[in-house]
Amino acid sequence: MVMVRAIVRPERVDMVMEALMEAGFPAVTKVNVVGRGKQRGIKIGEITYDELPKELLITVVKSKDKDYVVKTIMAAARTGDKGSYGDGKIFVSPVEEVYTVSSGIKEEDDVPAAVGAET
Repeated sequence: MVMVRAIVRPERVDMVMEALMEAGFPAVTKVNVVGRGKQRGIKIGEITYDELPKELLITVVKSKDKDYVVKTIMAAARTGDKGSYGDGKIFVSPVEEVYTVSSGIKEEDDVPAAVGAET
């Protein structure tokens, strides 16, 4: 299993969540975050905004679904045809173990459903 973390623009988060739901990956944790990328924020006139609002989406999926989930997020999060600075980043990490708290059951990579927590 892998954990996919996507940092996206707040105005694109609903489109990403809808795309994941339609693709069969409804389990997502969403967190409001602030930060800056390589551009070190944005400068408007004399004011520099170095902490921009973003949304962090987290989901854990089967390893075989990783590429599909990443492509789904990219397509929904990208602004315009070619995208633009500030559209976000996607991070993929291995997940060693997953347990369901209520049942105590250890989930395996070959189980049919994606694993995550919706908040």
